[in-house]
Amino acid sequence: MSQKVFYRYNSATEQYERVYPDRRRRLMASARVYAWSVLTVAVVALGLYYIIESPREKMLRERNEQLMQRLELLGRQADEALAVMEDVAERDNNFYRVMMQAEPLNPARRYAGLERQRNYDRIDSMADNRLLREVSMKLDRLDRMLVSQIKSFDFLAAEASGQKDRMAHIPAIQPVPEKFLRTMASGYGTRVDPIYGTAKFHEGMDFSAPPGTPVYATADGTVLSADWNSGYGNLIEINHGYNYVTRYAHLSKMIATKGQKVKRGDLIGLVGNTGKSTGPHLHYEVRYRGAPQNPVNYYFYDLSPEQYDEIIRLAENAGHVMD
Repeated sequence: MSQKVFYRYNSATEQYERVYPDRRRRLMASARVYAWSVLTVAVVALGLYYIIESPREKMLRERNEQLMQRLELLGRQADEALAVMEDVAERDNNFYRVMMQAEPLNPARRYAGLERQRNYDRIDSMADNRLLREVSMKLDRLDRMLVSQIKSFDFLAAEASGQKDRMAHIPAIQPVPEKFLRTMASGYGTRVDPIYGTAKFHEGMDFSAPPGTPVYATADGTVLSADWNSGYGNLIEINHGYNYVTRYAHLSKMIATKGQKVKRGDLIGLVGNTGKSTGPHLHYEVRYRGAPQNPVNYYFYDLSPEQYDEIIRLAENAGHVMD
């Protein structure tokens, strides 16, 4: 910046003489130049800071993106693990605990101690808190489910070790072997009556099989009755003790007799079409303390987990009642 030059006329010498500013004015001029320089440099630096990304910033940004991708993957893996644990919990309540006559674990007991609000509040103050909170809650739930399930299995193992006789008397196999089955005619639950066309509660399971197919006792016990019983046709009832009774209906032939002691797997009769029946099949019931139970929960000795899942699917989808 060019500096202004001032002159003053001196009448004594009759000449113009240059006027130099005093020290204060020189300092003020220098300060203005310095201030403009600092401002210019600051504006340029800020512009470069926000426009141009430094190598370190680029590295941090890429690392943050990688972490977020891993966090999302962890969330998906947590969802898959929770789905597996939900299936295990369902089996525990409807399969293992039924076998041991133990009370199912309700959600309050299974997920007890899951509230960790202070941790979630801390997460809320972090960047990307929503995704972090979701994943943290999923992992907390999975952790609690694992702890509850381990305790449940420990309890069931202790129960089973001291109840070998009881296990022998609990219905635990299919009454008709898998190789003889044509199809699952109907499962347990409300169905349409094939004769009257009205809705009724089907208290057992129907196994469609050729006449003369062997029928086996599903647990140790004593034959309560082996006789004709109205709509059931030829009916065998077995008292297994421990509050369990099983029924085998529509038989073409009754082999076991009243008062006979039977073992699990003993031949007790043959599939037939007697009584109120629309085709050859076995109607099978499991009763506990007089109340009908879903027989699908009592096939745990001769079905793999995969076969168990399949028979549940067939029982739920089979709507053709044959009695």
